[in-house]
Amino acid sequence: MSKIIVHEVGPRDGLQAEKQIVPADQKLAWIRELIASGVDIVQVGSFVHKDKLPQMADTDDLFRALASEPKGATVLSGLVLNEKGMDRAMACGVEMLCMGASASETHSMKNVGAASLDSQTRIIAMAKKAIEAGKQVQVSVQCAFGCGYEGRVPDDRVIGMVRRYVDEGLRNISLADTAGHAHPEQVKRLFGEIFKLSDDLQCTCHFHDTYGLGMANIYTAMQMGVTTFETCFAGIGGCPFTKVVAGNVSTEDLVHSLQRNGDRKDIDLKKLNEVARSVAAFFARDMMGRVYKTEPIPY
Repeated sequence: MSKIIVHEVGPRDGLQAEKQIVPADQKLAWIRELIASGVDIVQVGSFVHKDKLPQMADTDDLFRALASEPKGATVLSGLVLNEKGMDRAMACGVEMLCMGASASETHSMKNVGAASLDSQTRIIAMAKKAIEAGKQVQVSVQCAFGCGYEGRVPDDRVIGMVRRYVDEGLRNISLADTAGHAHPEQVKRLFGEIFKLSDDLQCTCHFHDTYGLGMANIYTAMQMGVTTFETCFAGIGGCPFTKVVAGNVSTEDLVHSLQRNGDRKDIDLKKLNEVARSVAAFFARDMMGRVYKTEPIPY
């Protein structure tokens, strides 16, 4: 099995749906601990208008604060949805730009105010520009497994969007389960078709645990050849522009599972659990993550 890459999206996806604004100093403390844990990628925030997502208003400042600090091999990523956001990301030194278009027309209009294919056209142009500038780029299909507003999203729509990315020379591709509708057989079916498009794809999955199938979907995707997974500290978070906002698969739960199989022992699970407990204490409630509450199984 290829090395599994852990992309921690808590500072972005985890916090964007919270009504309580987290101070920048607290975000930085969590991010520094995530970096120290040895996870591969940390998504610091998203470059969206502060009126739309005030929780992300300090993203530029966070990147600037982290720019001069040691971070080992950890890559810092940021989400961009349009050209203005990309310009901001480039200006503050983001290493990896994540961008995507939704397979759901309803979600696309709510999220970015544009039709799916129009949004993808813009994303492709942005991705090429960022790659030319020497940045790492990941492009995604959001609502790839279903939509809270529209229900089932046809496989051929998702595969068609992936094919378009591939035809444009983009190889780092993510499928996002924005509404949490994915189930293992669907994951197997979609990636079975996607990996036929090219033999040099680097695929990522982002699963929500809305209906309790998040970890099962991760392992199915892993068996199909997916190597990168976006997860979130304490299982917090969710897209505020979908119908049912629910948490992500917990980073510490995934790492615990991997380590029980002898994989990714280089990641400090104790530090991840400490971050999860700190997050739960800050918001004064139990989160969806499990291992930070139960403690790891000794092995």
